[in-house]
Amino acid sequence: MNKMQKALRELSEMDALAQRSSLIHGLHPAAKLMATVVYIVVTLSFNKYDLTGLLPMVLWPILLFQISGIEVKTCFYKLRIVLPLVMAVGLFNPFFDRDILLRIGTVEVSGGVISMITLMLKGVFSLMASFLLMATTPIDKLCAALRKLFVPKILVTLLLLTYRYVGVMTDELAVMTEAYQLRAPGQKGIHISAWGSFLGQLLLRSMDRAQELYASMLLRGYHQHFHYVDIRPFGAKDALYLFGCVAAFLVVRLVNIAQLIGGMVIR
Repeated sequence: MNKMQKALRELSEMDALAQRSSLIHGLHPAAKLMATVVYIVVTLSFNKYDLTGLLPMVLWPILLFQISGIEVKTCFYKLRIVLPLVMAVGLFNPFFDRDILLRIGTVEVSGGVISMITLMLKGVFSLMASFLLMATTPIDKLCAALRKLFVPKILVTLLLLTYRYVGVMTDELAVMTEAYQLRAPGQKGIHISAWGSFLGQLLLRSMDRAQELYASMLLRGYHQHFHYVDIRPFGAKDALYLFGCVAAFLVVRLVNIAQLIGGMVIR
């Protein structure tokens, strides 16, 4: 199995995760989308030195992982390529911010180290929340929820077609890579002399497949309104979930829970 086939398998695994049945999967897509957006906004709003205030924000995605039946390790495995890039954002902070903010025994911790850890955790928490949204909501229902929230049709269509086109292009790339390897056994990768023709053929083949994909979507009733998506009305449990999450996020943002618990323990 080549890399492209592995990528296709992972895409199908994400679709399979979204089709599971659980309390979180059964919620209205708009409720999950708005809760995720609020979570990310609140997470990013923490001060770069407020590490103790940020830490309780991890409880929400951990709780959702447990309820939805999705393992945390699955999230980190799927995001293994993106996570290092996100965590590298604050990597140079310790070199620019050397003011000592914390002393643990004889160990001095600078503001740059604290801000680096805080930025890394912000990125990791946001990715976990985004992964949970995609892993518990099929893309069609997510796009339908965006339309119900009055997101412009052109943006929703671009999101849906981009998601579908990634699979189409990866499928074509897998077929072409396998065909090339059969014609050049023992060769690692694609020779530089074949790059131009390979990319040209990939573009032409993927464009043809994309047009067929869009035509099939139109035949199945897609007209930028998602009438074919079966979404139940926004109910009481969806509202309770949304307002409960928002209230919890605001409490964590306004009250330093970790510091409060630490003060109680020390007393």
